[in-house]
Amino acid sequence: MLRLPAVAGSFYPSQAEELNKLVRRFSAPEEGVERVRAKACLTPHAGYVYSGAVAGAVFARLELPRRFVVLGVRHRPRGERAAILTSGAWRTPLGNAAVDAELGEKLSAACPLLREDEIAHSEEHSLEVQIPFLQALAPGFTFVPVALGWLRFEELVEIGAGLGKILAGERDVLLLTTSDLNHYEDEATTRKKDERAIERMLAMDARGLFETCRDAEISMCGLGPAVAMLTALRGMGARKAELVRHATSADITGDKSTVVGYAGMIFS
Repeated sequence: MLRLPAVAGSFYPSQAEELNKLVRRFSAPEEGVERVRAKACLTPHAGYVYSGAVAGAVFARLELPRRFVVLGVRHRPRGERAAILTSGAWRTPLGNAAVDAELGEKLSAACPLLREDEIAHSEEHSLEVQIPFLQALAPGFTFVPVALGWLRFEELVEIGAGLGKILAGERDVLLLTTSDLNHYEDEATTRKKDERAIERMLAMDARGLFETCRDAEISMCGLGPAVAMLTALRGMGARKAELVRHATSADITGDKSTVVGYAGMIFS
């Protein structure tokens, strides 16, 4: 399967040269800041104009490997609730990115809830917008795409435990998880809600994050992927979480009446 770009020209530039320049500008490292070899990271997935700088700040801090699990959201209702692809390639204006078949098969075996499904991935933007960053910054990489829709907490923990079991035994694989934070409330409310979710992620508290978002009505679209990631990190022996950058769409638009929050985080 060759998965064609669904949001090139809307979420990010459709011209290769412009896209490459933009990614490199967003991910330019700060002078004197050392790169980190991480086990996982969290990046946003809005249009690059809104969240590209937050994603880029994360990538600028990382020693990027050449293998990734990209764990994102299934926003659209079509397809499996927990969808994986174990073969093929994804195309962006920067070329084709190959799916890591060997790693994909291992993950499928360890996570029976994941189902092979092209439909769930065909129009999903959350994973797609990560790929140009990897193409520009980690050329020759391979990846396994996983998209999670609405799942019960116990199902997310089961998937996360399977991910952690496999990734604990793999060298140089980064679990790249993507989520935006609170959606479409005013700036002050969103920042308060975002801070509560970020606090639970910094504590690497999967259940606490799930319950906080539920009880405080925090509309974090990638809550499922984040819970699965935090569960996986326990099996991977992660000890440290760091907030790299937090922003909202108001930082770009100036409109504080209805915003979306974005966080970039590293787990090592």
